[in-house]
Amino acid sequence: MPIEQRVVAPGKIGAGKIGAKSAAPPPEPEAEKKGKGGRKKPLILVVALVVLLGAAAAVYFLVLAPQDGEAPEDPGPPPVVEVVHFEPRSLNLASGHYLRLGFALELGKHLPGGGHGGGGGGLDSAAALDAAILVFSGRTVAEVNDPEVREALRAELLARCQAIFGEDLVIGVKFTDYVTQ
Repeated sequence: MPIEQRVVAPGKIGAGKIGAKSAAPPPEPEAEKKGKGGRKKPLILVVALVVLLGAAAAVYFLVLAPQDGEAPEDPGPPPVVEVVHFEPRSLNLASGHYLRLGFALELGKHLPGGGHGGGGGGLDSAAALDAAILVFSGRTVAEVNDPEVREALRAELLARCQAIFGEDLVIGVKFTDYVTQ
């Protein structure tokens, strides 16, 4: 059997024993500087991030947030509380044509007197029908069939009904029947 020789380097003898001193070389100064600088970068980034978030929160609360007493944003149209329907009527258009128009008024509050019609403090249906006749009569078929003109006519009818009954009562007009001939 061949004999194997082992060579042991000086300074490492007994390094694995408890209480023995290691003869490992001292750490390099550059490696020490790199390690400390690497630890400072994350700390600086965290501090910068905290300062930035604090500044953003301060700007929001001091400048951008709504102050007490400021009017809130427009909540939109009031909710429809009641709808009053009007039976379709034939209205004369230009050149012997006619428009069969049915519509409904959307109300923002309940009618006083509990209904529509000529009496009882309710909605005067004759006044609403008269407003519709004034808005639509005498127009051409092409005019009342144009979608843009139709929306303008709806807005005009709404404005007339609001002038008659009040803006707080009438909040919208919907067409329920709209046929030309």
